[in-house]
This record gives sequence, structure tokens and C-alpha cells, in this order.
Amino acid sequence: MMPPLAFVIVGAGPAASAAAGALRSGGFDGQVQVIGDEPAAPYERPPLSKEYLLGKLGDEELAVRPPAWYEEYQVDLRLGTRVERIEERDRAVVLSDGQRVRYDKLLLATGGRPRRLKGVVSDRVVYLRTLADAGALAERLRSGEPLVVLGGGFIGCEVAAAARQLGLEVTVLEMAEVPLQHALGKRFGAVVAEIHRDAGVQLRTSERVVAVANTADGLVVTTDRGQIECGLLLAGVGMVPNIEIVAGTGIRCENGILVDEHCRTTVPDVFAAGDVAAHLHPTYGRHIRVEHHDNALKQGTAAARNMIGANVPYDDPHWFWSNQYTHNLQSVGVADGCDEVVVRGSLDNRCFSAFSLSRGRVRAVFALNRGKDVMAGRRLIASGVPVEAARLRDESVEVKRLVPRRRS
Repeated sequence: MMPPLAFVIVGAGPAASAAAGALRSGGFDGQVQVIGDEPAAPYERPPLSKEYLLGKLGDEELAVRPPAWYEEYQVDLRLGTRVERIEERDRAVVLSDGQRVRYDKLLLATGGRPRRLKGVVSDRVVYLRTLADAGALAERLRSGEPLVVLGGGFIGCEVAAAARQLGLEVTVLEMAEVPLQHALGKRFGAVVAEIHRDAGVQLRTSERVVAVANTADGLVVTTDRGQIECGLLLAGVGMVPNIEIVAGTGIRCENGILVDEHCRTTVPDVFAAGDVAAHLHPTYGRHIRVEHHDNALKQGTAAARNMIGANVPYDDPHWFWSNQYTHNLQSVGVADGCDEVVVRGSLDNRCFSAFSLSRGRVRAVFALNRGKDVMAGRRLIASGVPVEAARLRDESVEVKRLVPRRRS
């Protein structure tokens, strides 16, 4: 009698949990092991920089699935366990204690870690990625000390918003001209800048940090414009994909683990998904690595389905959201290479949506406090049909009316 197939998932985040669920719902009845180095079962990361810091959510409410689910569906969770390397020829992973775990198919969902400040050693310099990080940061914020946030990306902006809501003095230092410039561009990033400044954040853009030094009772941050004293510094300067596990294998990496449209790596029976995966997107024709919760869930699901033979390309247009103060930001698609931007609504009133078009076809949508436009825009992206800019701009025409009807 043949032993049951053994599928191993390295990493225990949302992508891993989604993949385990898709394996079971897809009828896979072999062994499923999820191995992660954090002590917590898979949990949602987006609230860590928002509701969790504000005390609106606790640890248990972050769980992707109830703890009993893993036992019910016979998914072996091995937490607090680090996978050191892959033995490609023997189809096994080696754990930190030397134990070898055999696999028939392997999914790498190792995520990433915060980029660290070089040469800076201080317990007043913090990072945010894990539940443990968030717990430590929440405790430090309760001290009420002035906070400096290095980096005006999503983590930086969300933590700044939470800290201001807790009444802290907050300074954000960003090298670009506006926050979220990489994701939104200058025009729409400028609106986000106004939101934070109106909330009392000292937002300093086009400013580069030169050094961070400890003092007797805090930190001194030196920039190319001067010095800032603070009690706490949050470094939100990007994420590094966890690719060390593939060293010595035939798995190719380039800003993450390279996978094809089916989430397959360059080694047979090894897949990758989530923040670590640089995925060859069928729609955009290039590798894209996305660091968003929704993608982790959907890509983990897609990878699992292909592990059991579905052979379906993963072509999700990528959707993400961010809540800052009372404002909701949403985006879907990739705006690179677009030749026209059509705006509905009012930037001054902070209620608008922006459609990025390429040769008349919608490729991306960004919205501030207009989530319905994003949902309809997502369907426009998927349809690939040309849209007249004038009709898209005309608010008397609902966006959903521009989506072609499905043939019955």
C-alpha cells in the first residue's frame, strides 16, 4: 500500500492557512503540514498597524481560522519551528533541530521581514511585522513619548494615524516628495499628506535620515535638515523577502522567489505564494511581488489548487486597502505604463476615484472614500473592454453600468 502523499507548507501566515484550506476543500486527503517559526497560529496582519494598536482588537480576534479548524481538517501545525533549508534531491526540508521532513509537494509561504536600519542598535528603535512586534509597539505607545516614524509608506502612515488618535506627538520623515508616492503617485499622495497634516502629524518630506543615536532619555534623529529628539522611532522602510531557505537549490530568485502564472517555482513540485513570491502575472506580462493581505489569501489558494492539479493561472488584479483616521483608501490593479488618468469626484473634498487607462482600457483604480468605484473598476479591469474617458468621468453614469453584461 502506497503511503499517503505529503504536502508541506513552509510559513504559517495567511497564505499558508488559505492554502491548507484550499487543499482540503479541493479534496486532497494526504498529509498537510504547516511549519512556521512564529509561536502563533496564522493571523491577519493588517490590523496590527491600526485596530490592534488602538486596543480595538485582541490576539484571538486576529486568527485567520479558529484553532479547532486545523485539528478538524487534520492540518498539522508545527509552530515555533524554523525550516533551515531544502534538500531538493531528497525532497525534504531540514528543521532547526536537524529533523528532516519529507514532502511530495512543497509550498513556500515564508513572507518577509522588516528592512533594518544599518548600524542602529537601540530598544527605542522598533519595527512592525509580527504580532509580537505589535504588542511591544502598543505598550510603548501607551507611554505617550513623542514618536518619529521613518518612512511614509502604508505601515508608516497607518501607525502615525493610530499614534495621533492615541494623542501622541508624531513626526513622519519621508524621502519622497509625498507619502505613498510609490503606490499612489505624487498627485494622490499629496492628498494623503494633507490628511495627516490636518490631523496634527509633523510630516517632513524630501528629507533623508543620516544617523540615529541614543541619548540618556531617548533618541536623536539626524537628517539632512537638522535634528529631532524623540522617545521612540518606528522604522517602516520596506520589507525583505525571506528567501534564504532556497539557497543551494535550483529555485531562482529575483526580488523574491520567481514563480510562473501557476505559482510554480523553477524546481518541480515546489510552489511559492504570498509576500515572498514574485509572480508572473498573465495580465501584466511581468513578475510582480505584492505585499498585501488579500493577495496572500488568494495566491495561497491558487497555489494549493495547482498543487492538486487544477492548472489554472493566477490572474487576480491585486486589491488592497488602508484605513487612516476616518478615511478609507482602496486600490486595485497596476497603473504602470498607463497613458491617461480619469478622476471622478473631488480631491479637495477627499472623496474621489482615479482610473488609470492604457489605450482606453482600465488597468488600475485608486479611490479615497469611494470603495464602490473600486469594486466596479475591478470588473472593468477583468473585462478588458475599452471605456470612453468622458463617460467614466461623468458622475451621472454609474461605474457599474460601464461593465459589460455577462452573456447567459
